[in-house]
Amino acid sequence: MIAIGCDHGGYELKERVIRHLEESGIHCEDMGCHGKESCDYAIFGHAVAKAVAEGRCEKGIVICTTGIGISMAANKVPGIRCALCGDSFSAKMTRLHNDANVLAMGAGIVGENLAKEIVDVFLGTEFSGEERHNRRIELIEKI
Repeated sequence: MIAIGCDHGGYELKERVIRHLEESGIHCEDMGCHGKESCDYAIFGHAVAKAVAEGRCEKGIVICTTGIGISMAANKVPGIRCALCGDSFSAKMTRLHNDANVLAMGAGIVGENLAKEIVDVFLGTEFSGEERHNRRIELIEKI
């Protein structure tokens, strides 16, 4: 299961990503928000990150207008490695090298088609497990 959340700026893209994932047979837990009314991204970024950190969901996706604020909120949760990605290469590399467990995107930065591609690459790429990458992740976790 994938936890997904957004603020008002990411609402429309979140709904399209959920539909895309469900059409692909991937179940989502929608952590909100549930409309375009102004709200605070930190609440929803934290909810997604907590669901992933606690093991209730395998990975998470967070979306706001830029992806910046909501990724900052998600990264405050211990054990979360949230990566802001605006292209497929970054999504691939953050999974391969950083074992990122939450993807952040900016709805004002990426369109629907690119967002779907980024999500597919992020969810479809396994962590390499190489010693150097494990070592670096351990260093991040100790900070």
